[in-house]
Amino acid sequence: MSQFFYIHPDNPQLRLIRQACELIKSGAVIVYPTDSGYSLGCQLDNKAALEQICRIRSIDKDHNFTLMCRDMSELSLYARVDNTAFRLIKNNTPGPFTFILKATKDVPKRVQNPKKKTIGIRVPDNAIALALLEELGEPLMSTTLILPGNDMAEFDPDEIRDKLEKLVGLIIHGGYLGEQPTSVVDMSEDDYQIIREGSGDLSQLGF
Repeated sequence: MSQFFYIHPDNPQLRLIRQACELIKSGAVIVYPTDSGYSLGCQLDNKAALEQICRIRSIDKDHNFTLMCRDMSELSLYARVDNTAFRLIKNNTPGPFTFILKATKDVPKRVQNPKKKTIGIRVPDNAIALALLEELGEPLMSTTLILPGNDMAEFDPDEIRDKLEKLVGLIIHGGYLGEQPTSVVDMSEDDYQIIREGSGDLSQLGF
């Protein structure tokens, strides 16, 4: 049975944020709010938690996983970014975009795309997500909470509780969110590719 925290979407209670981070460090998979629906998250180095996320979403190792980062400096630790890409990402961060980039050696191989050696990177524009990342002191290994058979992100934490309370360690109720997942852009090669058109306005990136 998972825990269920009501956290204020604008002024997250530090006590609950700290409890959430302790659960993450102990190996829990959590459901938490972002600026584009709810996401599943776990500690970057926790193999068992990652496998649980894969089971919940019915995804395999070829999936583009995402590191949820607190700022651009953290992003640069885990992804190789040239000057052009850096400027483009910085101008649209934080926000509802996921950028696929070549991973650095600090990213465990099991969360990289096995063929391209890439990782998704993003900085969310959500007070709860940013408070978690600040307290945790490292990125959250994340993926949008899109359940098997669906195209949209889960947005209602009460419904999420009904569906997942036996499968995750914590569900954070941070309000009722939009269903659109992030826009995903592959910037790992010189020729940028749109992987998914979502809540991020791609015209801001020149598409």
